[in-house]
Amino acid sequence: MTGTRFWHPYADMGSVRHSELVMDHAEDVWVWDTDGKRYLDATAGLWYANVGHGRPEIRAAVAAQMERLGAYSAFFDLANRPVLELAEALAERAPMPSRVFFGSGGSDGIDTAAKLARRYWWEVGEGDRTLLVSRTAGYHGTHGFGTALGGIASNRHGFGPLTDTIQVRHDSLEEMNQAIARVGPERVAAVFLEPVIGAGGVYPPAPGYIEGVAELCERTGALLVVDAVICAFGRLGTWFGIERWGVTPAMIVFAKGVTSGYLPLGGVMISDRIAEPFWAKPRGPIFRHGSTYAGHPTCCAAALANIALLECDGLLGRGREQEQALFDVLAPLADHELVAEVRGGVGTMAAVELSAEALDREPRVIASLARKVRAAGILVRPGARAIAVSPPLTAGPEHFELIAQGIEHGLNALQAEAFAAQRASDTLARAF
Repeated sequence: MTGTRFWHPYADMGSVRHSELVMDHAEDVWVWDTDGKRYLDATAGLWYANVGHGRPEIRAAVAAQMERLGAYSAFFDLANRPVLELAEALAERAPMPSRVFFGSGGSDGIDTAAKLARRYWWEVGEGDRTLLVSRTAGYHGTHGFGTALGGIASNRHGFGPLTDTIQVRHDSLEEMNQAIARVGPERVAAVFLEPVIGAGGVYPPAPGYIEGVAELCERTGALLVVDAVICAFGRLGTWFGIERWGVTPAMIVFAKGVTSGYLPLGGVMISDRIAEPFWAKPRGPIFRHGSTYAGHPTCCAAALANIALLECDGLLGRGREQEQALFDVLAPLADHELVAEVRGGVGTMAAVELSAEALDREPRVIASLARKVRAAGILVRPGARAIAVSPPLTAGPEHFELIAQGIEHGLNALQAEAFAAQRASDTLARAF
């Protein structure tokens, strides 16, 4: 085999190994490749560059920390100043009294929350509570529990038996009620919920849905685990996203925007109730779980600088302030012949879903559309049925207009390509 040695995540490597797009540098909402072409980063990297690219404040904080203590373990009784400061900063901003368990990213956090949910019930004498409930279209990372919880079918395919979970339609509170009643509430450990489903297609919740799930968890005893990996740190206009619905989770998984992607970091906000069995007294139970880089001082320093930027630059609220402006500029695309629906309006994130006819005609049409939009200088996120956008919170209406224009260009190019293919097919048919 020839070509790159780098195995890209989620990639058709038979094609990619000869055609990588190599990025070179970035500033605010813009990214340049090694050929000097500039792109508007309509995906904020991968849902994470909330404060924009190239912020000198984060670079300075990282450099200063590496001069002092670049890395060190936080296992057992070891700690460092940045991790202690960050834990306090996050707990002060959380919607419930919390402890913080750190890892390297969102997938780590989901596995932490899933294991802790089960272990909590074991410690309080309800060890039969092992089932985990998730929703279709949900994305919960790529580790073992996250793969089992994931609601994107292609991400679960081909791995053999997975952890036992119950999966229900993402938009049906009734189905979730029925599923939990059917298996028995006494067997359910936790319900995993994205406030706005992100990678699975940007599905905002229906009015009352999240409150209904919270009430169901309260009634049945199941722990409500909020996956805020995409929705936190301003994407929905609050620190953790879930505050917009006024519910109190048992745990909140976070990552991505906590450092705006400058360094890998994630974790779980754990309510005092769930922490209590492990924290109450010396020689109590030990949660035997953790990653090598948990509490990494340099990553924590980046997060502290990022939090300061979200506050000082007034970026935290922009995810909500600009959600309608982004949706409004994309909404007219719903009239395009190839488009089934435009979704958004909750947070600075949106999706354009293609019609069933377009999806059926070419299995990889979404990837083709994303490439055509990229050719117009806009980077978007291809999904199963839609392309998604989630620009940095530093973006404004002028950038939203460029995003809409780029997607329209891609749709028109895709339509012209399909028309040309059909015309060639018709010509060939007439020849015979």
